[in-house]
Amino acid sequence: MVQKKKRNVIVGQSGGPTAAINSSLAGVYRTAKDRGYNKVYGMIHGVQGLMEGRYVDLSDHIQSGLDIELLKRTPSAYLGSCRFKLPEIFENKEIYEKIFDILTKLEIDCFIYIGGNDSMDTIKKLSDYAIISGSDIRFVGCPKTIDNDLALTDHTPGYGSAAKYIGTSVKEIIRDSWSLETSHGQVIIVEVMGRNAGWLTGATALARGEDCDGPDAIYLPEIPFDMDAFLKKIKSLLKNKASIVVAVSEGIRTKDGKYISDMDNNIEYVDAFGHKQLTGTARYLCNVVASECGCKTRAIELSTLQRAASHCASRVDILEAYEVGGAAMKAADEGDSGKMVVIERLSDDPYQAGTEVKDVHKIANDERTVPRDWINKEGTYVTNEFITYVRPLIQGDVGPIMVDGIPRHLYRPGFQDIL
Repeated sequence: MVQKKKRNVIVGQSGGPTAAINSSLAGVYRTAKDRGYNKVYGMIHGVQGLMEGRYVDLSDHIQSGLDIELLKRTPSAYLGSCRFKLPEIFENKEIYEKIFDILTKLEIDCFIYIGGNDSMDTIKKLSDYAIISGSDIRFVGCPKTIDNDLALTDHTPGYGSAAKYIGTSVKEIIRDSWSLETSHGQVIIVEVMGRNAGWLTGATALARGEDCDGPDAIYLPEIPFDMDAFLKKIKSLLKNKASIVVAVSEGIRTKDGKYISDMDNNIEYVDAFGHKQLTGTARYLCNVVASECGCKTRAIELSTLQRAASHCASRVDILEAYEVGGAAMKAADEGDSGKMVVIERLSDDPYQAGTEVKDVHKIANDERTVPRDWINKEGTYVTNEFITYVRPLIQGDVGPIMVDGIPRHLYRPGFQDIL
């Protein structure tokens, strides 16, 4: 039997960027080249840009081993990202025909998409259409999300670096809070990303150690938020401490489902997947605390910093992201389609993990939240089991390549103009 000649690969990035997403891109590129593919195309702004005919030949951007190392250390989505929801096939078959016409023109054998829940929905639908239309293009998902909420995988690339930055930043905030004396005390509320899953907010507990008590309370979206109980706890803490630091998820909501961030009655942006932009949770709670307790307050939103801080990236995270990118390319090359690469933890101490592939239909549009027994009974902190789970993922450093005292990222003149 004559083996079919390998042609080209296309890869895209989707959803919220991370400090590790480009390491997965580097892994896809290197593995595709090592396995004999001709060209590796990169979609500009994911599948949305692809439909507009926007793509680049990654060989024009990755020309040396140094470029690979720079790419692995470059935050955000190098190719540009998107939040585009593909319709169901029966709703708009024309969109699928358009995408597959472009892929056919580019002689694509493998389509790799790096992203989270919504991105895996894209892989699911495209792989289903390939079956319906008789296409032999393989579609494989490569996991990425700081939210750490993808099903069937122990954790997701991007989470470890975000957790490391969050734990570090909260420790520094706590240290700073010791510096100023206030007559009526102060309450600092740190708002962390996380709509329905509290993996990131729970990582603030990493600040706790011999030299730091960690945050005084942690509120995750898995537990309904009780304003009265919250104020009671704050007042109790202020009786014994001059400075209180509390971590809250942006997605905390009351028992009846109302987001705390909505209590300001702000009208916010809603994306294609119906996700409302959440912001202002810490600010609102600070206003309530100041009114009820008569103390100084400060709201801190880590915001974009928690997903863009490549200078504080976890070595474990960057290496795993690279390996997962390579594993996705390997899976597609060996015939898998409609699959996503997952990370399987083999042991905590010493930490060991491997990769395998799972059916994307069992992953897309699902959401993995923090287990209830990893949150204390009162819903105000995470347990030691949570810390044991997270700590291996933040180990090691990936030093940035410094130029004139500032980290250097992968850059090609004029590329930003087409993003």
